[in-house]
Amino acid sequence: MRPYECEECRKSLNSGPDFIQHQIILTREKYNKFKESQKAFTNASRFFLNQNIHTSEKSFKGNYCVREFNNGTALIRHQRIHTVEKLYECNECGKAFSTSSIFRVHQRIHTGEKPNECKECGKAFHHSSYLSQHQRIHTGEKPYECKYCVRAFSNVSAFIRHQRIYTGEKPNKCKGCGRACSTVSILTAHQRIHSGEKPYVCKECGKAFRQSSELTQHQRIHTAEKPYRCKECGRVFCCSSELSRHKLIHADEKLYECKECGKTLSRDSVLTQHQKIHTGEKGWECNECGKVLNCVIYLTWHQ
Repeated sequence: MRPYECEECRKSLNSGPDFIQHQIILTREKYNKFKESQKAFTNASRFFLNQNIHTSEKSFKGNYCVREFNNGTALIRHQRIHTVEKLYECNECGKAFSTSSIFRVHQRIHTGEKPNECKECGKAFHHSSYLSQHQRIHTGEKPYECKYCVRAFSNVSAFIRHQRIYTGEKPNKCKGCGRACSTVSILTAHQRIHSGEKPYVCKECGKAFRQSSELTQHQRIHTAEKPYRCKECGRVFCCSSELSRHKLIHADEKLYECKECGKTLSRDSVLTQHQKIHTGEKGWECNECGKVLNCVIYLTWHQ
């Protein structure tokens, strides 16, 4: 069966380009016979669109669904949804696309072109949808609400990732060990455990990391940046995990009590280290000089 059938003359054609050429021929014939409009048209495509304004007809119908279109070009674009025909291939990366508009947007990744600029802050994007998503930062709009909790999100991808906390969905599986991850980015970071890849390198000292967040946290050693501030006492920290541990100091309830002296501590790991004072145990040995210390932090400082 030939997938492209002309509704005008019932002629069937084998491919999209042949169908387009056939429609051009018909359009030219209609143009020559056309007397309804007194407008002058510079080409057959503008003429044909104008004729549809007069007739309000949608004469182009595909074989895959019930949708109808008022010009052959629109039908061809739509049919590619069904046929997965991808005529536009990127010379840079080889990726192919079904429409020229999507193809042009993709090319901006390689050219660096970002024509969609935010009027509020000047940040630019290569696609208008990314600009719309960004503008919600300024407007505060969060249209995607979680049905399980009170959280709302400005973009759909963050919303989907959040939902997986409750659904437990982990659709991204590691081929190396079978571990499932909730997002592609988590899977990518996990796979570097197997490959040993550490693409994020510190320009100051050359140390490499698997994740960009690890590099960002590490760089604060060099910059001395401490963006996380405790609201209770004003103390600042370089990472959120350190702030979370610190906040336990201000908590009313201290969960871990030493049976020897009655001292209460905020974490079980701190209690374990504290108890070595009473037992005399020194469990952390330096590989360089053999000195033994009773706290891993002291060992780190010593080394």
